[in-house]
Amino acid sequence: MIDRRRSRRSFLKLAAASAAGWWASLSPAGFAAERAPHRKPIPSSGERIPVIGMGTWITFNVPDAPGPMAVRREILGRFFARGGGMIDSSPMYGRAEAVVGDCLRALDRPEALFSATKIWTRSTSTGREQHADSLDLWGAGRLDLQQVHNLQNWQAHLETLRERREAGEVRYIGITTSHGRRHDEMERIMRSEDLDFVQLTYNILDREAEQRLLPLATERGIAVIANRPFRQKALIERFEDHPLPDWAAEIECENWPQFLLKFIVSHPDVTCAIPATSVVAHMGENMGALYGPMPDAAMRERMVAWVGDL
Repeated sequence: MIDRRRSRRSFLKLAAASAAGWWASLSPAGFAAERAPHRKPIPSSGERIPVIGMGTWITFNVPDAPGPMAVRREILGRFFARGGGMIDSSPMYGRAEAVVGDCLRALDRPEALFSATKIWTRSTSTGREQHADSLDLWGAGRLDLQQVHNLQNWQAHLETLRERREAGEVRYIGITTSHGRRHDEMERIMRSEDLDFVQLTYNILDREAEQRLLPLATERGIAVIANRPFRQKALIERFEDHPLPDWAAEIECENWPQFLLKFIVSHPDVTCAIPATSVVAHMGENMGALYGPMPDAAMRERMVAWVGDL
């Protein structure tokens, strides 16, 4: 069994390396030559995206100062070097979109980027302004995914998003919720509206979405983004003092983040999970879940039972 603390120390040593040497040693080409990352298709198009993405709530809401910005550039660099694609943000997240945009420019805007953000306001006109601001902040003429955050004014905002998709400013559209809220309303929208994506809370303890929303997403051909995979690190803190079970090696899990993420993205109805981090070493741990064997249905039941006994 791999000691999680030793694993973190190893990644911290890598993080301390020079930027040029670090990037060369973890280049996407070099890593892809070793093994391919797990990808799943977006049902509405067939495009395949990496199953581990990245969230930016709190972690990228930092001041425009050399130290915090350098760390975020390194986090994003490691994310792309290890095969990442989707970055999810929102106007709700303070400076996060601006920080992401600055980091992307510093990294020459990696081709693997799948940009995902949101409209978050009760005002229809302000929603249009937020969309325009996001295009500017991300430094993009087009966003891959634009979502209505927490279902606010969703009818009007979906109309805006369809218009922007027709104009070529958005490739995919969707809706979001979190913390297990408003599932009944989300279900009604999924049944009545033509959506590419939904985003909702799903993790090894918060599994309510398995009952109706996840099967419905597959039925309706909608991709699913799982947010709060660690309950904002509460699950890591809850489990990290317990050793992983020996059988976690069967799915190549070296630490709890990989165990928790592989549980999520191995669900057949989940397309992508978006853990957030402000620590470079932890990004390395998260991206490890993108590789190696995934749990089957029997293993998933075993994982649920194991954490339930801790």
